[in-house]
Amino acid sequence: MTNIVLLGYGLDQPSYRHRMRSLVEPLREAGWQVRTEQFPGGRYGLRTWERRELFRWAHVTVLHQIKLSAIEARLFASYSRRSIFDVDDAIYVRKPRRLGDAPDESAWRKRKFAATCRWVDAVAAGNDVLAGVAGATAEQVAVLPTSLDTGCYITSTAGPDDPPTIAWIGSPENLIYLDMIRPALARLTQRHPTLKLRVICSEFPDWSDVSVERVPWSSATEAQSLAGAHIGVMPLTDDAWSRGKCAFKLLQYMAASLPCVASPVGANTEAVIDGVNGFHATDVDQWERGLERLIVSPQLRASLGKNGRAHVEQRYSLRSYRENYLALLTRMAAISPQRR
Repeated sequence: MTNIVLLGYGLDQPSYRHRMRSLVEPLREAGWQVRTEQFPGGRYGLRTWERRELFRWAHVTVLHQIKLSAIEARLFASYSRRSIFDVDDAIYVRKPRRLGDAPDESAWRKRKFAATCRWVDAVAAGNDVLAGVAGATAEQVAVLPTSLDTGCYITSTAGPDDPPTIAWIGSPENLIYLDMIRPALARLTQRHPTLKLRVICSEFPDWSDVSVERVPWSSATEAQSLAGAHIGVMPLTDDAWSRGKCAFKLLQYMAASLPCVASPVGANTEAVIDGVNGFHATDVDQWERGLERLIVSPQLRASLGKNGRAHVEQRYSLRSYRENYLALLTRMAAISPQRR
C-alpha cells in the first residue's frame, strides 16, 4: 500500500477543499492510504521535527500553500521520501490591505517560497503565472488548474423577465474588488432600476446606490444561489498578488451557464475568452458596456453562458484534474527516495 499525507494550514479553507480533499476518495479507490493533517503556522523547524515519523511513513507528502524557511525545507526533505508543494495563490507576496495599494514584496516571503520550491521534488501550480515563478528554483513543475465538479451545478434558472441579477461569490477579504465596479453598477442601476448585485459571502457591502442582495454562503446552497442569477463578475486589480490568483469563481459562474465579465488579469484571461463566454473589462466604462450588453440581451446571455459551460467542462473538469494529479503522485511514489 502506498501512503500519502496531505498537509494544509486550514483543512476547511476553500483552496484545500477544492485541491486536496477532492483527491482523497480517488486516492483511496486507487489503493492509497491517505492522511490529512493541519500544519501549525510558525514554530519553524520544531513543527517539522515533531512530524518526522509521519513524513517517514508517507511515500509522498504534499504541502498545500505551506512555505518553509530554507533550514526547515532542508529538514523536511531529510525526513520525506518524496514531496510536492501545491500552490494556487501568489503566496510569495502579501495581499494588498486596501484597494489600490501595492502588494507587500516581502523578501522573507519570497525566500521561503523559493526554498520550498527548491527542496521539494515537484511543484503543482494552479496556473501558468505561479508555475513561472516556481520554475526559477523548482526541480519539476506541473500546471494543474484548480477545477470543479460541474455536475454539482445547474444551468441558470433566472428568466429573461426576472430582475437582472449580477452575481459575485467569494471570501470577505476579496470584497474590496467590488469597489472597482461600483460606479458602473450605480450608472446601470439608474437605467435598470430593478438591477440587483447578488453577493454570496459571509459579509456584504453596504451601498446606497446599488441594490445588494445578501446571500449567506454555504457549500450546500452556493450552486443554487448562482443558478438564480444572470451574469457573473470577477473584478481584480493588476498586481503580483492578483496575477497569481486562480479564477475559481469564474469557473463556478460558467458551470452555472452564466456569462462572465472579468478583469483580464492572470488566470482570468484563460477562463474568460473575450466575446466567446464573456467579456474582458479594464476600466469602469468597459465594465458598464459589457454588463449593459448582457443585461439587455437574453439571447447573448444564453449563447455566452452555453459556451462557458462547455469551456469549463473541457478545460477545468474535476475528472481531468484528479487523473493528472494522481498520475503525478504515482510517478513521485515510484521514484527511489534518494536524498539531494
